[in-house]
Amino acid sequence: MSDRQPRRPWGLIAIASFAGALIAIVMGFLAFGAQATAAPDHVPVAVAAPESGPLRIAAERVAGQGGEQLAWRLTTPEQARQLLADKEIYGALELGVGPAGPTATVLVSGAVNPSGTQVAQQALTGAGQALTAALAQTSPAGTAPTVRVETLYPAGSAGRAAPLAISALAWVGCMAAGALLVVQAGRAKTALSPAGRLTQVLGTSVLVTAVLVGFLWLWDDALPLDGRVVGFIALVSVAFAAVQAGLLRLLGIRAMAILGPLYLLAPAVAGQVPELLNPAYRSLLWSWTPFRFSTEGLRSLLQGTPGAPDVATALWVLASMLAAGLIVVLWPGRSASQEAEADAPDGVVHVGVH
Repeated sequence: MSDRQPRRPWGLIAIASFAGALIAIVMGFLAFGAQATAAPDHVPVAVAAPESGPLRIAAERVAGQGGEQLAWRLTTPEQARQLLADKEIYGALELGVGPAGPTATVLVSGAVNPSGTQVAQQALTGAGQALTAALAQTSPAGTAPTVRVETLYPAGSAGRAAPLAISALAWVGCMAAGALLVVQAGRAKTALSPAGRLTQVLGTSVLVTAVLVGFLWLWDDALPLDGRVVGFIALVSVAFAAVQAGLLRLLGIRAMAILGPLYLLAPAVAGQVPELLNPAYRSLLWSWTPFRFSTEGLRSLLQGTPGAPDVATALWVLASMLAAGLIVVLWPGRSASQEAEADAPDGVVHVGVH
């Protein structure tokens, strides 16, 4: 017997400790930092008034006082409503004349990201109150009209929360299925063929789509679950599943080091509008995260604005993700032993001796 005592793994303990601290730093910067540093920065809003007259002059004054927090557009009432339907602005202050004198209406939309709507409504209500107070001094009655809030394409709680929730659940469901298949294939020492991976992508996307549509119906049966909505959710699921299957084919279970953090990081960013994010987060995370495309596209379809530009953009992005994922999944050229090596949880091919 040897008298030497086994060394304590101080090096491994130090590495593990520093790794934990590093992960906390990364998560703090990327996930929670995006929310902690959120602040309005040129949030697009509009002030709408007739093309001539004193209300137009008042609207021009309002548009010139936005500062750095708001980016005003001077429009007519018809143009403001169209901009809101196209989701080019987050709200509008509409000035008009009623039986009792000037009126001020804050227009918001349920098809717009709720974080942007909240900021716009607060800012526009304050601007409307200041403007109506000034108009009251020149009105014969001397009383300020109240600022009314009108919501276009109204959304309930489910309608506001569901788009991001559906996107996140689609990612998690497809990711869990792909990772489980890789782990089970590695334990069984079975190489996954391209045809097998394609079958998994299609099967998972069909089942996940059914689950997500069921959740939408359960959360709010008044939501429009028509062909466009169901088809869009199916495209989200199959695109996510294809991209994940492609990464799992290239990296094996090690791909989870990429796919897992994406789930943790992207929703925190996709839940915000870019004008509320720090410019660094806006450029490095929001600009490319797939969650924002699926979330805003689904929001427009659920709330009745399918013509909004973000729907077409989401279709192009998701179709590109699907194509790229399928190319990697179906691309020939890796032997069965290489496929098994990538899929094995420990990265080692176990070869039996007969």
